[in-house]
Amino acid sequence: MKGRIDLTQGKITEKLVKLSLPIMATSFIQMAYNMIDMIWVGKAGSSAVAAVGTAGFFTWLAMAFITISKVGAEVKVAQSMGQHDVDETKLYIKSAIEINIILSILYTIFLIMFKDQLIGFFRLGDENVISMSKEYLVIVAFGMIFYFINPVFTAIFNGMGNSKTPFLINTIGLLTNIVLDPILILGLGKIPSMGVAGAAIATVVAQIVVTSCFMLKILKSKEIYFKIIPFKDIKLNYYKILYNLGIPVALQSGLFTLFSMTLGVVVASFGPVAVAVQKVGSQIESISWMSAEGIAAALSSFVGQNYGSKDYDRIQRGCKITLLIAIIMGTINTILLVFLGKYIFSIFINEGEAILKGADYLKILGYSQLFMCIEIVIAGAFRGLGKTLIPSLVSIILTGSRIPLAYLISNPSILGLNGVWWSISISSILKGILLLSIFIILIRTQKLYGFPKLKPNFVEDENNI
Repeated sequence: MKGRIDLTQGKITEKLVKLSLPIMATSFIQMAYNMIDMIWVGKAGSSAVAAVGTAGFFTWLAMAFITISKVGAEVKVAQSMGQHDVDETKLYIKSAIEINIILSILYTIFLIMFKDQLIGFFRLGDENVISMSKEYLVIVAFGMIFYFINPVFTAIFNGMGNSKTPFLINTIGLLTNIVLDPILILGLGKIPSMGVAGAAIATVVAQIVVTSCFMLKILKSKEIYFKIIPFKDIKLNYYKILYNLGIPVALQSGLFTLFSMTLGVVVASFGPVAVAVQKVGSQIESISWMSAEGIAAALSSFVGQNYGSKDYDRIQRGCKITLLIAIIMGTINTILLVFLGKYIFSIFINEGEAILKGADYLKILGYSQLFMCIEIVIAGAFRGLGKTLIPSLVSIILTGSRIPLAYLISNPSILGLNGVWWSISISSILKGILLLSIFIILIRTQKLYGFPKLKPNFVEDENNI
């Protein structure tokens, strides 16, 4: 396939940068979907933002189910490509797509059947916000199959070493969203203002466009790996392999969302402005973690292909280079959020109270950005090796600690709303420190691959860096 990069040969830095830049750009595209929605929805006021933010938790929760096939596809496609096993690669691609479609249908049914209970969980107290939240949720639910499949297509292409195609396709989806958002949210000519419903429709249409582009690319491709027919001759043993790889990360993702939803209840007790601050602030902060996710995805593919080809020294050199990039990036993000948070937040909401509270959010979360980037990148290295349990356990335990900590220090007599933000920041700092420590210990004790294959220190080779 044109654009595919062989990550098992050549200079490591060059290959990682070449693969990671489109993945990072794709991550920014995904972030931009949400941020553009927030910019235009913000024109309709804090209530509209709160409605989209509340319903948005359930699209976020969907990532837990998407992750089951996404992580498995990314890891096993990369490893089987490194082994040059065409049949295995095809079966993993086919199985990942099948699992994804099944889960998307089940999740769609769940959202529509239980919309009242799901939105009611947040106890919003504002009937207008509740009504808009349900409307947004139902519309998005009908497009859930497209929301599910696009990350899996992206993971498959990334695992094959082709990150350029997902970037170009997701850019088309972003442009679609940019055009539709103001038209459908605010209205234009004979097209009425649809507010929150317009934002949902724009998002669904953009996702449909992305899926259509992926399908066209696959159908036109002469790549043998895509010569598959989903749901013909199902291989349950491949489902099991993908499931075992994906379920720890899926549990991490799902519990992360549930923990965030619980924190959302605490935030909602401070009023609609606080909910809007959390939603907009998290979108701004996503610049950092989605950039790190992009680098981690590149490292995962790099590690996966080289693990398949049994080049363990090259894996360690790649991890060292990528970690350095993450440290630089995390430091820059910390500086931006801590010192420029107020100005950045004012781009999205014009209300004075929201800007002041948003500035506090970004400053407090800013202190943890370096450690968050380290955590995400190290988790990517573990994924490439097929070891998804360790980073998932670290994340689940420490993310879960946010809830009791938030309830404790968000008391009005202590830190109030800022206590919620500090519970998030402190746990992120601890996750980064702990996961990096575990990774270093496994390298030095020669247990990273489950058997002694390497010297404890990174091997330097200037011709391959």
